[in-house]
Amino acid sequence: MNTSLPKLANDASALEILRAGIEAANGPVSLACSFSMEDVAIIDIAHQAGLTLGVFALDTGRLNEETYEVAEALVERYRLKIDWYFPRHEDVQKLEGAEGLFSFRESLDKRQACCAIRKIEPLSRALKGLAGWVTGMRREQSVTRTDLSVIETDELNGGILKINPLLDWSEAQLVSYTEEQRLPKNRLYSQGYRSIGCAPCTRAVKPGEDARAGRWWWENAKNKECGLHRR
Repeated sequence: MNTSLPKLANDASALEILRAGIEAANGPVSLACSFSMEDVAIIDIAHQAGLTLGVFALDTGRLNEETYEVAEALVERYRLKIDWYFPRHEDVQKLEGAEGLFSFRESLDKRQACCAIRKIEPLSRALKGLAGWVTGMRREQSVTRTDLSVIETDELNGGILKINPLLDWSEAQLVSYTEEQRLPKNRLYSQGYRSIGCAPCTRAVKPGEDARAGRWWWENAKNKECGLHRR
């Protein structure tokens, strides 16, 4: 697997990061798409530049209707092919049969067990055969993302490249790009949501809270990752 990381200027643009990462991966690269503003912006940047970038999505079985609306809008606008990955039904059936429908709110361990079934295992299948994957993570989103790099070696997923082209974008910059390009946007943003995941685990945030305060709001901020971006 390619372990050499490209050298980039500190002020490299999202397009420059994305292009350098795809070239360095030297193989198939796909965006892990949750249909957030970040992911939609990356799709648009790649499309305008003519970059070859696949798109996959994890359907946890608990997404909001508004999220599917964005997916359909992207398919129509870009003639996009989205590769959908679902949790194994027998694992979901076993979890809900033993623990109920909302066990993830009982403890961090139970929440992580749910994420492992609905997100991490499907991700492992989505990443098979890839030389790199792209995320929409931004440093500004939370304390768990401040020490990331724009292009990293993902040792936990076979040493493939992990590309974070919007890492240094501010929320204001993201909103401005979305509006200027008239990109599809999840309707929940207009209701106070700033980070959107599974419906039972996401809510609108209060003024002054960070972007991911509405994700697993009953947990400590330092634990607010589902496991897709383990380090």
